[in-house]
Amino acid sequence: MGVDDEVDSHMPSNSSSASSSLSKLTFRKTGTVWTAVAHIIAAVIGAGVLALAWGTAQLGWIGGPITMLCFAVVMFISACLLSDCYRTNDHIAGRPNPSYNEAVRVYLGKKWTWLCGLLLYVNFYGTGIAYVITSATSMREIQRVNCYHERGEKAHCQTGTSMFMLIFGIVEIVTSQIPDFHNMAWLSVVAALMSFCYSFIGLGLGISKVIDNKSIKGSIVGIPTKSASQKIWLVFQALGNIAFAYPYSVIVLEIQDTLKSPPPENQTMKKASMTSIAITTFFYLCLSCFGYAAFGNNTPGNILTGFDEPFWLVDFANACIVLHLVGGYQVYSQPVFAFVEKWATQKYPENRFVNKFYAIKLPVLPALQLNLFRLCFRTLYVISTTAIAMAFPYFNQVLGVLGALIFWPTTVYFPVEMYIVQKKIGAWSRKWLLLEGFSMICLIVSVLAFIGSIEGIIRAKLA
Repeated sequence: MGVDDEVDSHMPSNSSSASSSLSKLTFRKTGTVWTAVAHIIAAVIGAGVLALAWGTAQLGWIGGPITMLCFAVVMFISACLLSDCYRTNDHIAGRPNPSYNEAVRVYLGKKWTWLCGLLLYVNFYGTGIAYVITSATSMREIQRVNCYHERGEKAHCQTGTSMFMLIFGIVEIVTSQIPDFHNMAWLSVVAALMSFCYSFIGLGLGISKVIDNKSIKGSIVGIPTKSASQKIWLVFQALGNIAFAYPYSVIVLEIQDTLKSPPPENQTMKKASMTSIAITTFFYLCLSCFGYAAFGNNTPGNILTGFDEPFWLVDFANACIVLHLVGGYQVYSQPVFAFVEKWATQKYPENRFVNKFYAIKLPVLPALQLNLFRLCFRTLYVISTTAIAMAFPYFNQVLGVLGALIFWPTTVYFPVEMYIVQKKIGAWSRKWLLLEGFSMICLIVSVLAFIGSIEGIIRAKLA
């Protein structure tokens, strides 16, 4: 993803050797529309899909689908703006910007790069917290479903999630010792496969339950509440949940950097974005609408927690979530690890605690290179995300906060501002007003979603 160490590795150079290397790298690129579509869909479909039915339940049969379509349009516009910013000045011969942060640095300057990096790292950290909550919920569901299956519907099978969060945290402390992304490709592949498995199982279970009910539940206005203010807060929170499920802006340029040319990469990326967003939106609408149709006013925050039978399939889906999030946690944590460890190495080059590696030989396994700073920092990082998740174990509210925080800056503001610089659009021109108005509307949506989600966390904590 777009992190500072990637920025440093792609600094521009005027030397002929750098140009030669760049041309060779470009020549070797083999990505097509369909490989880009695959990358986008694999990146977008994840834990956020589990909350879409709940979001639709808050917004109702009209508001829910329309809101998802609106987010899809915003995402497509953002991807188009970013794809035009891949090459500086010229879409064919311009110097490529292979990462999100690199593009921000080139078009907006170093100060904005630091702000962009900070937002990305906050999002990575927050996503780790959300993944701890989600995985613990899934592990608890496996225990609950098996309990009801063995003891009957009247059995007392409700348990908390703290123990399961601790279990997940211990697993992540171990997996966090994987040195970097280059050593965890297998984990990412497994995570992507698991995300597709539980998403399609959730869709199938929703369709099956609608058929069993022989009716479509839900209403135009969504789930009723005791007061109008409570309804408003829940609608705002639903916006944050949907926002969390959509954005992939921070990896658009990384994916575009894999595409071959001709045709120009921005044309290929726009086609890939249109195709992948259409596929994803259709899938999201099916999953959310069938989930709402199946449960109506009782739609759960995590759609898979609403099913008990067939217990083996529900168990498998929840196990897929846990396996996905074990890898997903690392996908979002490794950039943070890399940034902090690189900073520490540069700041304290002579410090043995930071730079000394110890070879530890384990039976059967290859030798392990142990670094004390890495061990301590990564362990404390996992402990901190687990502790915060235990303090605020609220799935929908946490997703809403994260969706609101990252949606406007990375999906709308930076792409719009970079595009304005790229195209040299004059202030107060018609196009400038349209772009800035678009950005302002999305900012308002993000603020409302953030406020609603924070209110939800406070209300849940006090309750």
